[in-house]
Amino acid sequence: MKSLLKFPFPLRLASLKSGLFWRTFFLLGALTTTSMTAWVGMISVVQHEPQVQQISAQVISVVTITHAALTHAAPELRRELLFDLVANEGIRVFTLEEDDQVAPPANNALMPDIEQLVRAKLGQDTRFSSKVNGVSGFWVSFKIDDDQYWLMLERERIRGLTGIQWLGWASVVSVVSLLGAAFISSLINLPLRRLTQATRDFAQGKRPAPLPERGPAEIMEANRSFNQMVTDLQQVESDRAVILAGISHDLRTPLARMQLELEMANLSTDAREGMQSDIGQMDAIIGQFLDYAKPTEASSFVNVDISELLTDTAHEAARLPDVRINTDIAPDAHAMGNATDIKRVINNLIENARRYGRTADADYTEIDIKCSVKGMHAAKRVTIEVQDHGVGVPPDQIEQLLKPFTRLDAARGQANGAGLGLAIVDRVITRHGAELNVRNREGGGLQIQIVMKAL
Repeated sequence: MKSLLKFPFPLRLASLKSGLFWRTFFLLGALTTTSMTAWVGMISVVQHEPQVQQISAQVISVVTITHAALTHAAPELRRELLFDLVANEGIRVFTLEEDDQVAPPANNALMPDIEQLVRAKLGQDTRFSSKVNGVSGFWVSFKIDDDQYWLMLERERIRGLTGIQWLGWASVVSVVSLLGAAFISSLINLPLRRLTQATRDFAQGKRPAPLPERGPAEIMEANRSFNQMVTDLQQVESDRAVILAGISHDLRTPLARMQLELEMANLSTDAREGMQSDIGQMDAIIGQFLDYAKPTEASSFVNVDISELLTDTAHEAARLPDVRINTDIAPDAHAMGNATDIKRVINNLIENARRYGRTADADYTEIDIKCSVKGMHAAKRVTIEVQDHGVGVPPDQIEQLLKPFTRLDAARGQANGAGLGLAIVDRVITRHGAELNVRNREGGGLQIQIVMKAL
């Protein structure tokens, strides 16, 4: 009940953007409109005959009583009687003249049947009109002896609901029905909207609040299952962190011992360097596994100066003897994130370019690092680009680059590693709610673009 009180009219922007919301809304609206149309048609058919009988009886009764009153009243009292009819009953009696300007009777579905019933009682020469000599009303003629008269009734006394009134009431009912349909659609979609938002938050590395386990059985079961899944996955993350910490210690300790024994062993220079290279590669692979499995907690996000981070990273990479760094970094670029993880991403991209994107006909790798800020307010974005000048990747194999344990040696040259470099990048960027684009650079090489929400 508490959640319902928060949404007395829950037409939020998220609801309006929901395809399911509009589908439910239009289905309910169509059902309501069809039902209302059928109801109006049924009422019109059912009430037609009773309304004709009622109006005809009223007209016949008024004309008959007026005729009798005027016929039997003393001549000197007829004028006073006419005044009483006007004042008390809204009935006016006029002499019918040959030069009267007579308009045809009202054009509606009831009038033909009313004329038929009235003429059957008052005579076939009874005339009807909606306006006589410019005066609107319900006009019906009658005879006293050889003289003819007009009797005028106020329209309000005999008419039912007009077409405009029916349209007005139908419009009011339609608007209320559509508002009700929108309210019901929003309430129906509210649990699904909560589940969608919680799933989106969890995919971005956030810990969503537990979903309410109440409501219909299906919704309650889905929310309970989602809450249990989140709890289980968080426990798996925690257990994996403990296991990986043990693996790091258990594997790197023997590697350090092997490295020490290698230094003390009586080996040739080539053999020592080869074994040192193998141990270094094993240590790097272990590091990649740890980086790939390490979770990125959204709670650790802070305001990161992307410009300063890229400048420092580029300066460190420029110290490598086989790397040439070109930078074009816009100042004051800020975004929410984990500075350590973002720096790891940039270092992985630089290392990936250094290994696989060596510049053609050169003994070094040329790497461009760019940063720009575009847009305003909510649309403001920080764009980071890291690109090399190598041979690039076949377009049909670009998607394979982001998969774990994938190395396209045929396209990017031979290199050692576990194939987790770009997979780590994709994992971290996804947890930051950013966008990662991989494409070939014009003129040769691979371009990695990261788009983050700017502050």
